[in-house]
Amino acid sequence: MSLNSQDIARIARLARLELGPQESERMLTQLNGFFDLVEKMRAVDTAGIEPLAHPLDAVQDIPLRLREDVAGEQVDREANQKSAPAVERGLFLVPKVIE
Repeated sequence: MSLNSQDIARIARLARLELGPQESERMLTQLNGFFDLVEKMRAVDTAGIEPLAHPLDAVQDIPLRLREDVAGEQVDREANQKSAPAVERGLFLVPKVIE
């Protein structure tokens, strides 16, 4: 896949970006370089290869370093909400941002 300058202009318009001619050219080079890399990766035959949970799994055995999910100390909700501008029935009230 290869992009052209019209594709970059369309992407910039959709993202509401103002790109100058030099920036557009640089973006075109970078994005086409990215797509070239993806095509090279797709060309590699990965049939029969198990996916790794972590890149280091290929060279060493890494146990999962997850802790047990245990409830900790109890939190005093009222004390935490004292500094809030508005609270109702234990919930923080925030201004409406979406119409």
